[in-house]
Amino acid sequence: MAQTTSTTRVCRDCDGFATATITTGLRTIDGARDTVRVNCPSCRGLGHTTPAALVRAGK
Repeated sequence: MAQTTSTTRVCRDCDGFATATITTGLRTIDGARDTVRVNCPSCRGLGHTTPAALVRAGK
């Protein structure tokens, strides 16, 4: 049985890994590491992009 494949385009800047968690080097009061979540600026944390034709058609 044939399966359909998804045709969503992976972001070329983050390669699909849209959100990264970075440690600040500090610790919280309870001793856990203090972290910051950073999203890819190109895809805004989605991991995929829309084709340019769809973006232009919406304007």
